[in-house]
Amino acid sequence: MGCGFLGGEGTAATDAPTPAVAGQPDFRVTESLIRSRRWDVLSIVPLAAIVALVALVGTLVWVLARADAERAQTTLATDALWVEQSLRFQMAVDEDMLVRLALDGASGTDGETLRSRARVHIAANPEMLSVQWYDSAGRLVESVPQGVAPVGQALVDTLRKAPAGPARPVYGAAQGGIVPMALRQSDADGGVLVAAVSLPLILERHIPWWIAERYAVRISDSRETLADRSRRPLAEGAPSHSISFDPPLAGTVLTITAYDRPPALGNTALLAAIIGLATFSILSLLVLQRNAAHRRRAEARLSAEMAFRRAMEESLTVGLRAKDHAGRILYVNSAFVKMVGMPAETLMGHAPPMPYWAPDRIEETMARQKALASGAVAPQSFETRFRRADGTEIDVQVYEAPLIDSAGRHQGWMGSIIDITEAKAAARLARAQNDSLARTGRLVTLGEMASTLAHELNQPLGAIASYAAGGLNLIEAGQADSPQVRTAFEKLGAQARRAGLIIRRIQDFVRKREPQLVALDLTEVAADAIGLMAGEARERQVTIVMDAPEPLPPVLADRILVEQVMVNLIRNGLEAMAEGPRAGDRLTLRLTAEGGMARLDLADQGPGIPEDVAAQLFDPFTSTKSQGMGMGLNICRSIVELLHGGLSHAPNPGGGTVFTVLLPFAPLPPAQGSAP
Repeated sequence: MGCGFLGGEGTAATDAPTPAVAGQPDFRVTESLIRSRRWDVLSIVPLAAIVALVALVGTLVWVLARADAERAQTTLATDALWVEQSLRFQMAVDEDMLVRLALDGASGTDGETLRSRARVHIAANPEMLSVQWYDSAGRLVESVPQGVAPVGQALVDTLRKAPAGPARPVYGAAQGGIVPMALRQSDADGGVLVAAVSLPLILERHIPWWIAERYAVRISDSRETLADRSRRPLAEGAPSHSISFDPPLAGTVLTITAYDRPPALGNTALLAAIIGLATFSILSLLVLQRNAAHRRRAEARLSAEMAFRRAMEESLTVGLRAKDHAGRILYVNSAFVKMVGMPAETLMGHAPPMPYWAPDRIEETMARQKALASGAVAPQSFETRFRRADGTEIDVQVYEAPLIDSAGRHQGWMGSIIDITEAKAAARLARAQNDSLARTGRLVTLGEMASTLAHELNQPLGAIASYAAGGLNLIEAGQADSPQVRTAFEKLGAQARRAGLIIRRIQDFVRKREPQLVALDLTEVAADAIGLMAGEARERQVTIVMDAPEPLPPVLADRILVEQVMVNLIRNGLEAMAEGPRAGDRLTLRLTAEGGMARLDLADQGPGIPEDVAAQLFDPFTSTKSQGMGMGLNICRSIVELLHGGLSHAPNPGGGTVFTVLLPFAPLPPAQGSAP
């Protein structure tokens, strides 16, 4: 605004008008008009409205500040609970290892095997510093690693005198951030197994970076801090949240504290801006009452122009570039200038080839430019690569639209350019993570199938032993030339091949490799998956039935990934029928064709899926099982979508749940003798 009002500097305090600055609204008013201004009720109404608005907005700012503080405290409490559960889970893992060592030791497992298992666990979980064995007299017998000083002697003496060993480990007092965890091996020998756990290492390893960047985490008791993880000093008055960590550690508290206090500058600045705006408005009402109509017209023009410039120059993060029919640049916005790292003066009026084109894409881009000039006037989209002024290359998505003037004439092309470099890198990383997650899921599935695999291998191995013994008996009886000897060894070889086939199938199942899309007989893959789960089904007294009313064309998929999906879904059905009330003992796999895809329906007769879980069933860490991690169905959906299919679920009309997998059929081979 100009300063030509209120008799300011550079103006005359007279009734004579003062020239306005070119391009700006004329907000001048003379002192005589100010003195002759009449005060009435209507002139006070805008004043009262502005004061009321300031009071209302100030109250709203205060309420929003309170709401922000409450949300921050809720987030802090939620993160504290997440940290607590993560630490409890890791300590439960260490407790389970100690219990397994105690049970194996009590069942007669040799010491070297026990020590090897302890070393493996310590290597995978460095927060466990050592594992020590004490005899019934309280003497240290063995330590992993060797040479470590005895720990938890008082805890050992207490457990030795106890009438019976506890079912779970007990913890002693922490010293220097190290807490002993002890378990009596058996009531017979009175020996004690002690593990030393480092609380600082637990915090360092099992608190994710996004928690550590925002909060300081501390475990303490009534006397001292046992473990602490913080990156920088805490601000005075920073919010914190404490949770009892007893059990497992008696008398301890887990506390997380934000590094900084919630900022209040934004609300204060907003309130100050509102008050300043209100003051300016009041002054404007006092000074510009006689010229209100002219001022509104000027402000409308200025507001429209500024809104346009803000939209084009500042608000957009998408690069804009206008060019004529010859390809010369007519306009670039600041986002485009920042994207290519070149000044607007260099780009304006530049003709092809452009300085930001990648050298290996110049011919391709020139051909596209010619096609754009001679083709239909219609929007187009394509991906290409730009080279910035500093030499770095970026991937961009370009949307070209016809540039039409107010008379409806086609004047050129308007391009919207989006930098997709990070998006493409994230997509590649996501694909790599999905591959890793799928293999991890297969390893978890293999671990859960350990008993089933033992049963499957036990049958051919037992048959091999029987046929070998029968053949030796015939040879020792002098019947080496008997046809029965040949028959026995042929059957022995068949069983050996069967055992080898089982092992090779398991090796293929867990091997990490790139997906191999080939034509597959889905019925054959389903039969193999049923074979893998047959032992577990018998154990749970469930009959797996495959219903394939008619042969299906082959599907285009990876055999191992499809088999992993089937095994996971079959296991989920078996576990659902085992854990809850069930309507029957059958788990049915039905293969049909639906449109251009193969449809696999897997129907169990379990308790079904609760309504509050059904909507999030395929989300990570969502599970209906008491001991489930909630990753199996998420992995299955990722695999099926990778194969361009779909995975869904619905209630089973007879009770239970039906999971449906859709996979595309393999394309038909080209007809013989057809033209290329």
